[in-house]
Amino acid sequence: MNDLVDTEGAADAVRREFERVHGRAPEGVWAAPGRVNLIGEHTDYNDGFCLPMALPRTTVLAAGRRDDGLLRLHSTRGGEGRITELRVAELAPGGVTGWARYPAGVVWALRERGLPVGGADVHLDSTVPVGAGLSSSAALECAVAVAYDELYGLRLDRPETARVAQYAENAFAGVPCGVMDQMASMCCTEGNALHLDSRTLEVRQVPFDLTGHGLRLLVLDTGVSHDLADGAYAALRAGCERAAGLLGVAALRDLGGADLPAALAGLPPELAPLVRHVVTENERVGQAVDRLAAGAPEALGALLTAGHASLRDDYRVSCAETDLAVAAAVGAGALGARMTGGGFGGSVIALVREDAAEGVARAVAGAFASAGFKPPSVLEAVPSAGARRTA
Repeated sequence: MNDLVDTEGAADAVRREFERVHGRAPEGVWAAPGRVNLIGEHTDYNDGFCLPMALPRTTVLAAGRRDDGLLRLHSTRGGEGRITELRVAELAPGGVTGWARYPAGVVWALRERGLPVGGADVHLDSTVPVGAGLSSSAALECAVAVAYDELYGLRLDRPETARVAQYAENAFAGVPCGVMDQMASMCCTEGNALHLDSRTLEVRQVPFDLTGHGLRLLVLDTGVSHDLADGAYAALRAGCERAAGLLGVAALRDLGGADLPAALAGLPPELAPLVRHVVTENERVGQAVDRLAAGAPEALGALLTAGHASLRDDYRVSCAETDLAVAAAVGAGALGARMTGGGFGGSVIALVREDAAEGVARAVAGAFASAGFKPPSVLEAVPSAGARRTA
């Protein structure tokens, strides 16, 4: 279950494959991680707060500039070994499909900002599971963004780079996500969770010492793939924006717990649960940061489980598999558990004491077998570093 990844070995493999595919040495190798969000789900596009951490699972890419305006993309994980060749000057939303729309979107977004970027040869590989709610798309976008930043001497700071990657996903790939995934991939540091204010992009590194407290954070991938571009996610965001307009606030972040009774009483019944989730979830983020600052990470457990109930009952983005994983994990002794990511499938995180980890994993697998679900996969989440050059 140990999920420590040999990033140096992955960088060497990607470099060698770049040389094989593109016939020359790359100018560098870069990596960007996926993430799990401890608490603060569907708050970022409401200008709210969240508490993600980077995973040791990364997208690793090798790249080198081209002077002919071509973007040539190759991936170990997709495209059946083919190179996707695109002309940078002709990139436009809707013009690229499949996985290539994420790296192409970043190059397009940089050009939309008027930045002097051109073509490149790129080869990439990834250990971030796709469709598991662990931000595989943000890892890909951020790896491309940091590579292009260095290749073309752009000198963007980390939050600005995250905004570019988010814009690429919103406007080019068609997913109306908030900025949390990209900020986590860009700004997380080893050993810490990232307390993010999605309005100001102010960040605080919060120590999250699992090992020192005899804890482990398991990621239970249900195997139910989700696609946030299918409209359900956009409908939730639109509902929150409509509610904020009706309540006369710029975003739901501007409401506190004391505002809830009056706010809920004045909203249409389909919007009230969305508002209740966002307001209470922002409060849970603050409580989580306080508990970590007090040196009590085990006290996060109850917040995780409460957050899942809110996502299930108010936001309605859970599913049978994620609900079962949470129930089975808590029933087997997990301190707390919840779905992580946008929902509609994906993964569950479970905070467990070290001596209970194997039992919790077995209990979830047994519950899935009894329900006729395909077996879940189990990863271990270790607070890891954000995007960086690796070679």
